[in-house]
Amino acid sequence: MEFVKPQPTGKGPEEWFHGEVWFDVIHAGQEPSRLRANMVRFAPGAHTAWHHHAVGQALHVVSGIALIGTRDGTVYEARPGETVTCAPGEEHWHGAVEDTFMQHLALWEGTGPDDDRSETTWLEHVTAEDYGAARTRSR
Repeated sequence: MEFVKPQPTGKGPEEWFHGEVWFDVIHAGQEPSRLRANMVRFAPGAHTAWHHHAVGQALHVVSGIALIGTRDGTVYEARPGETVTCAPGEEHWHGAVEDTFMQHLALWEGTGPDDDRSETTWLEHVTAEDYGAARTRSR
């Protein structure tokens, strides 16, 4: 058993995020583990750029209201206690509503030693039109 020394809180880079975003790495597994877990805090209106994960991602909302956007133009709202999964390769973005902070636990897996794909592929920034699209509560 090992107690892992906490890493300092990191600021989300402008290449990947719009607005103020801060994250704490909870776990960055080393082979054979591929588990990744970050606690991410979004200021009101802050959100990721478009991206996808080679092995998928789960987002568990801790506080606030999360927005999760898909390429078909749908923007879902998720509330504390809800978990949203994104399939491997599914392009998406996520962030906070305009007037409230949001915090979620982001869970994903790294790729295996024989897999040359990037675990996360970052794409272009979300447009104001994407972020402002009509919102729905569930599929």
